[in-house]
Amino acid sequence: MTAQITRTDDLAACHAIRRVVFIDEQAVPEELEMDDLDGEAIHLLATVDGRPAGTARLLLRDEVGKIGRVAVLADRRGTGLGAALIRAALDELRAVPGVTTAKLGAQVHALGFYERLGFTAFGPVYDDAGIPHRDMTRPL
Repeated sequence: MTAQITRTDDLAACHAIRRVVFIDEQAVPEELEMDDLDGEAIHLLATVDGRPAGTARLLLRDEVGKIGRVAVLADRRGTGLGAALIRAALDELRAVPGVTTAKLGAQVHALGFYERLGFTAFGPVYDDAGIPHRDMTRPL
């Protein structure tokens, strides 16, 4: 498996992955998944052997970089691709002057995954598109 993670302007590829993972698999309503923030975001695309396999988007809010829409296709889960995608997102955020903290809203079942990558949960569990989430941060 040869994985590559890069910044991309190929929103169609990112949206295709997000559609499969969030809309088809997790039943997130399309109008919640496909929002108007994509135009201002930094998008990352993970490819394996040249085929799109994962994505994430980064939104900049003052000193906070918000990592969101993290999705890996089912046949690539458990391969380390998701962790590589988060590490790439952190590297992108570190390169932005003034950004000191990474933040994300983690699905509760994925808290351990993000904790292993240095994130700490805070605040209550909340509903996002019918899925329990909890906010997490980590210093850059």
